[in-house]
Amino acid sequence: MKGIRLPNPAMVVAMLALLVALSGTAVAAGIVPKAKVALNALKLQGKTAAQVAALAPAPTSVGGLVAIKTAPWSLGAGAVNDFTVACDSGKKVSGGGFDGVALAFQSRPGSDGASWKVTLANLSDTASVSGTLFAACIA
Repeated sequence: MKGIRLPNPAMVVAMLALLVALSGTAVAAGIVPKAKVALNALKLQGKTAAQVAALAPAPTSVGGLVAIKTAPWSLGAGAVNDFTVACDSGKKVSGGGFDGVALAFQSRPGSDGASWKVTLANLSDTASVSGTLFAACIA
């Protein structure tokens, strides 16, 4: 009759790693419930979520906060160009794009944060194309 075989070293290392991983999770599970009061909760002085929401005035409309700026673009046959649409002074761009039949290589905010840039290419060898650039600007 054969005796009990000892595990090889790789199995010992794997079991040790499993034990450490599981015990670390158990320790973390025991620590988290002890943090009953967060520092932010102390700053709120026991107010409920509804009471905190009531402190901030609700906007009457977002119409004055967001504006869509547009600019026309046009490309000759086989041309590639970079186009820009800018927000009004003091506003920042949050997104943008274009319409029309062209291939967009890049669509990105400008380095100033107040404009949207699009690099477009006309794949037609015979016809020119045009369209409109859009930028969503926020106050």
